[in-house]
Amino acid sequence: MTPDNFINDRPAIVWFRNDLRVNDNAALLAASSHKQVVPVYILEPAANTRAIGGARKWWLHHSLAKLGEKLADLGAPLMLMRGDPALLIAGLVEKTDAAAVYWNRRYDPAFLSSDASLKDALRAQDIVVESFAGQLLHEPTRVRTGNDTFYKVYSPFWRAIEGGIEDREPAPAPDRLTALANAPQSETLSDWGLLPTKPDWARGLRETWKPGEDGAHERLDEFVSERVCGYASLRDVPGVESTSRLSPHLANGEITPAQIIQALKASDADASPKDRTVFRKEVGWREFSYHLLVNEPDLPQQNHNSRFDGFPWKDDETALLAWQKGVTGYPIVDAGMRELWRTGWMHNRVRMVTASFLTKHLMVDWREGERWFWDTLVDADPASNAASWQWVAGSGADAAPYFRVFNPIIQGEKFDPDGDYVRRYVPELANLPSKFIHKPWTAPDDALAKAGVHLGETYPMPIVDHQQARNRALAAYEKIKDAA
Repeated sequence: MTPDNFINDRPAIVWFRNDLRVNDNAALLAASSHKQVVPVYILEPAANTRAIGGARKWWLHHSLAKLGEKLADLGAPLMLMRGDPALLIAGLVEKTDAAAVYWNRRYDPAFLSSDASLKDALRAQDIVVESFAGQLLHEPTRVRTGNDTFYKVYSPFWRAIEGGIEDREPAPAPDRLTALANAPQSETLSDWGLLPTKPDWARGLRETWKPGEDGAHERLDEFVSERVCGYASLRDVPGVESTSRLSPHLANGEITPAQIIQALKASDADASPKDRTVFRKEVGWREFSYHLLVNEPDLPQQNHNSRFDGFPWKDDETALLAWQKGVTGYPIVDAGMRELWRTGWMHNRVRMVTASFLTKHLMVDWREGERWFWDTLVDADPASNAASWQWVAGSGADAAPYFRVFNPIIQGEKFDPDGDYVRRYVPELANLPSKFIHKPWTAPDDALAKAGVHLGETYPMPIVDHQQARNRALAAYEKIKDAA
């Protein structure tokens, strides 16, 4: 008997993390070569990492349930455990007499050192340990500039990866798995308390999303067959469902970028080259965000541009709460914040507008916005969330110039000209004529009365004046620019 055969005759553990799928899962495929497989998901304590937010917890519950069904169909049920993976995996190896442990890499800096330590500890016991790529198209540590540094500007990063963005073919799911007889007892998903109960605020999430690998591929199929056409021009229109909405499935690892790129390439939809390229660049921005996070582990907490360490952010709880609740008096901002609360998601154009409003109109620290999005987004992602907030705030890599202050009135009129988006999420303005819907305070009294709008009562007046707020933000920026 060869050593490889000896190893394959013993069980393998496959540790699921943010890769809740059976297709294009290299770790699961490697484990399937063993006669017995022990799939496990570990809910890690908050002390080990940043705890996921409420919306992600809701998604995780349903995604784990779907993954469990798929693994059971393949022959090996999913084991659920809570605690420190270093202890639990070591204990599971001993209980199952496993010869190997497989997992797919994750790139949140909080996990990089702990994963490396666990790998070393297991190998010291002669356990085979292998980790695999899959969450990204390119390993962040391997994309380097000509000076052997990491990219801090998106455009050259995109050009660097564009040549190889379609290199990897997605891997198939295993045909069959064999469960370990007398496997250790699994915990029960319902006991983890991931779902909201008192109150149950997830009705809008249930109405909007279908978590799980099958839901991910339904979204992908619909996008590449129907909505990729016109994507380049329609992706900025929040009142039309023109984006892929794949981000929460990517964040939870129910689908991979390689699968998305392959489907886009294979699609026979009548999409223009521009439509396809613009969408691919959105995938590229996610790659860039992870490239930044791996090279700057403090990205979610620290300014990329240290000049902003001296920025005079305002500690304004009243303004922050108004923004969170969607009662700022600016309809496009309020619609976005209410869409977020109802569905756990927000249109990307409106994310930029709401983030700009918080950081520049209200001058509230971008970290407050990042924390709110972390808790309320079903696609909350440590890299994209931090990189995008810093980009809008002006403190990030390749950031928008600070003087680019999104005018919420113009943004609404340009991208939601008929007010469809605002009417959907700010129903108290639904009967206003389109020419007033993004600036209701300018509507004449008779138009307001006819629409049933009572400013200051049924809908607030703007909490700040746009021009005054813009001037204040630019003056603050000039101070830190001069001090640099």
